[in-house]
Amino acid sequence: MTVVDRDLRFDVPLYSVAEAARFLGVANTTFSSWAQGYVRPALGRQPVSSAPVLSTPTSADGASVPFITLAEGMVLAAIRKTGVPMQRIRPALLALQDHLGIEHALASQRLYSDGAEVLFDFAQQSNEAAEATTAARDLVVLRNGQRVFTETVSDYLQRIDYGDDGYARLLHLPGYQHRQVVVDPERSFGQPVFVSGGVKVSDVIDRFQAGESLPDLSEDFGVPIDDLEDALRVASRRAA
Repeated sequence: MTVVDRDLRFDVPLYSVAEAARFLGVANTTFSSWAQGYVRPALGRQPVSSAPVLSTPTSADGASVPFITLAEGMVLAAIRKTGVPMQRIRPALLALQDHLGIEHALASQRLYSDGAEVLFDFAQQSNEAAEATTAARDLVVLRNGQRVFTETVSDYLQRIDYGDDGYARLLHLPGYQHRQVVVDPERSFGQPVFVSGGVKVSDVIDRFQAGESLPDLSEDFGVPIDDLEDALRVASRRAA
């Protein structure tokens, strides 16, 4: 009997909803609604509901979010930072999924290379999806004769390293000015680590909070002080 190795990116839950939200700098309830959808009661009328936006369902308890869903969530966080409301984003994402013809489109390199043109062309040709047309105007710009994503979305997409199969394999997490904190499912069970030194961010923060100095931590772990200060700034902001 042949044993097929599981792909850690797709098959292994590594994060709780709370961890995924914290890594991306979004609210727990926001990530939960993206991953699980929601049903909300409405006074005097039918409940308001929404289906999940991310392709992999999760549960709220325990480690339930695989790496590929975290990657999708990072791209979705970038799109939401542009101010485009979810009612416009949803049809745009469906259009991308359908026209790229692949699963996990948000975590695919084809989104980076072809997504802006696909979204714009679909919106221009469709008479049935006004929301997708509006989203194209909000998310896509003309630059050097090509349709590209806006600066905010492009910045997030450039934080993704892709594997040979065209899907995300490593994320440079948002919020870090130096882009020196990454998530790699092959290292430290997918927990954020410093590029320099390879140590978990949480281990460094724990020791700093225990009273160790930044110069000592920098020497012990091989992490530049600027990167340590960057990580502490992000951790302090997200804990607030």
